[in-house]
Amino acid sequence: MRRLPGITVVAALAVLASVVPAEAARPGDRPARLRTPPALSGTTAPPGTVTGPRSGRQAAFTEAARAYGVPESVLLAVSYLESRWEGHDGLPSVSAGYGPMHLVDGRAEPGRPHGAGEDPRGDETRPRVIALPPMAADPPEDTLRRASELTGLSPVRLREDTSANIMGGAALLADHRRRTGGGPLDDPASWYDAVARYPGTWERGAAGKEASLSFADEVYATMRTGASRVTDDGERVTLPATPDVPKPSGPSESSGRSDPHGPSGPSGRPEPSGSSGPSGPSEASGPRGPLPLERRASPSEPPLAAPTPTPVPAPAPTPTPAKKIPMMRAKRPAPAPGPDCPKSVSCEWLPAAYKRLPGGGYGNHDRSDGPREIDYIVIHDGETSYDAMTRLVKNPAYLSWHFTLRSADGHIAQHLRARDIGWHAGNWYVNSRSIGLEHEGYLARGGAWFTEAMYLASARLVRHLAAKYDIPLDRAHILGHDNVPGTTPETVGGMHEDPGPYWDWAHYFELLGRPLRPSGGDAALSVLIRPDYGTNRPGFTGCTGGCRNLGAASVWLRTRPSVTAPLVKDAGKHPTGDSTYSVYDHAARASTGQRYALAERRGDWTAIWYLGQKAWFHDPAAAPTSVRASGPLVTPRPGRSPVRVYGRAYPKAPAYPGGVPVQALTPLQYSIPAGQAYSSGPSTRASYLRASAFDPSEHRVVTGGIHYRQIQFGHRIMFVRASDVQPVTR
Repeated sequence: MRRLPGITVVAALAVLASVVPAEAARPGDRPARLRTPPALSGTTAPPGTVTGPRSGRQAAFTEAARAYGVPESVLLAVSYLESRWEGHDGLPSVSAGYGPMHLVDGRAEPGRPHGAGEDPRGDETRPRVIALPPMAADPPEDTLRRASELTGLSPVRLREDTSANIMGGAALLADHRRRTGGGPLDDPASWYDAVARYPGTWERGAAGKEASLSFADEVYATMRTGASRVTDDGERVTLPATPDVPKPSGPSESSGRSDPHGPSGPSGRPEPSGSSGPSGPSEASGPRGPLPLERRASPSEPPLAAPTPTPVPAPAPTPTPAKKIPMMRAKRPAPAPGPDCPKSVSCEWLPAAYKRLPGGGYGNHDRSDGPREIDYIVIHDGETSYDAMTRLVKNPAYLSWHFTLRSADGHIAQHLRARDIGWHAGNWYVNSRSIGLEHEGYLARGGAWFTEAMYLASARLVRHLAAKYDIPLDRAHILGHDNVPGTTPETVGGMHEDPGPYWDWAHYFELLGRPLRPSGGDAALSVLIRPDYGTNRPGFTGCTGGCRNLGAASVWLRTRPSVTAPLVKDAGKHPTGDSTYSVYDHAARASTGQRYALAERRGDWTAIWYLGQKAWFHDPAAAPTSVRASGPLVTPRPGRSPVRVYGRAYPKAPAYPGGVPVQALTPLQYSIPAGQAYSSGPSTRASYLRASAFDPSEHRVVTGGIHYRQIQFGHRIMFVRASDVQPVTR
């Protein structure tokens, strides 16, 4: 490969000098030395390169692409998948990646996974308290220091300066391009293998290679659809759509498949939308719509038209048909080969352990002989690395869940079949009716931000599962672990808080094809919490290393319409004290997508009914944090108040047959006074699955005559007896 003329090297050095400001040394970082950019052929603007006036972050991408000979469209698309072009104030992602190019610090230590000392099964009649086994960390590829070697810029500059970070990402791509070879440098398609190696997962066996190729497919899909959004520097970054981006020029010899964009090639998807910049929600070029479930056949074809989401009519206020878990007595059929994932994601089967344990127990999940009703998908973060989670789930003494998602490239590992029951939510009723997704991440460590690659993969998986198991795509069925209720008054205070306020629910539902939009007009009797994620900065305490003023999906709830008013109280979380501003305390917070009954409006403030009290949040017309929403509401029937509230929908004692221990029908420490209303979700018939034996043929399902209504009572869902409430009408 010939070297650039001397004048080109001088120009590239000038670009680096103009884009990257003076170094600031930090203990532990080696002294910076500016290196000559790699000698790459091709000096003309490649297809898809953006031309014209530049400023801010857009200019940084242009200059970095020019300095290292990377097609600008490739650089922009890779960065979008890693960070949506955000700098995140120099804070790391959940997998220790920094800046718009997600340069990973391989020296970062994984966190301690949650669950130790708890009962993830969530059934006090057969407690399963776990101990955390020792784990040796498997560090990720240190792309931060590799970028430092390539550019001569110190790791601290690459972490904290967005322009330097973009330069480092371009240097990495160019380095991968030199190693992989291929067609002309000015052809974006010839960079496919370099793009595939960018997340740093290529060397992790066959699954790592497949994940890398899937990441590259997604990058090229992004190039086809284009993207445009206002970033955290306050300026718009744009990747023009190039639907005719050429197919890779030849076989991908190093990948081992003849056509990396073949039958499982890139998938078309809607133009990303939303904003985390100060300008509020930004429009995006291209059609909006849900993510398709399958990949397209060839990247040379035009992108698929994204289907328009079908409006979901508001459910009727009358109870819906009850669901029940069927008896599990049939012979267990052989499991289907491979994982149950859509073809549009990279996915592998890594089974959880199912073994007998000393003392007569077993772990780490319950199996069933037949299908089960699935009402919920529960979103978790694992508080540790993907590597640690996928090793822990193989330990029969640990807990279990159905899927683990990796941050760097969106790769998915499946551990349980959908019909089997994971021990993940700390509430047996929810466990027995849910699928659990653990995401590589931390609720409050570092920047606590999640990559777009993981959001995309998670949304595709959830759409696939929701369609297959008839799960509505709304916040009454797609829950965070922080929305799962305690089972008894004693367990309420210890329920988990993940994925926390930094999970961008609004963006997630855009990707699911169910954007959180107003409904019902001025006549609507409820509101949907919907702050702009980027500009809504509540401020928290309790983060590792200190909380910074970052965008979030939560709003504070106060006793009066004033910023000086105290936070509302939570009798279960804080029976003798006040709610706090801790990032781990959901006692006085409402989250994006949750629907609440409207109690009152006063100026720039809105009140909702929450945990048996009127709760106020700041909701100015100029920067609203809620939208009107239609949907059923319930209120206590005359003579029934105060109505008791439950954490699970269990039958009464007479419904239990001999040999099945009666489960206490214990109300939580909350109640609904007369005159209050709460948003109503699905109706369900009382049921309890008794699964206490290694042999699933011994499991029993108990159903009773009580019907329950699920309600959004506080930050968590809870249940009331249908006979205790009635629909709200005007």
